[in-house]
Amino acid sequence: MDPVVVISIIVSLVAILLLVGAPFKPFRYIGKLAVKLMIGALLLFLLNTFGTHIGIHVPINAITTGIAGVLGIPGIAAMVVIKYSILV
Repeated sequence: MDPVVVISIIVSLVAILLLVGAPFKPFRYIGKLAVKLMIGALLLFLLNTFGTHIGIHVPINAITTGIAGVLGIPGIAAMVVIKYSILV
């Protein structure tokens, strides 16, 4: 499947979930978690895009996306500090 189609389906499902709301609590929690994970992946992508100029790179995988999604910007900062404190 084309990645553009997959991404557009996911974005449209999240938009519908945000606009309409989930009728059941489990769906509501799953929807919130999915939105947080996507925001975390987007933040990591932006960090890698703009951080290449100063030598910052954090790989985007399930673990780092989960940390970035749940903890937000402090989680991303912690991952950068941990990566460079271990590697340097």
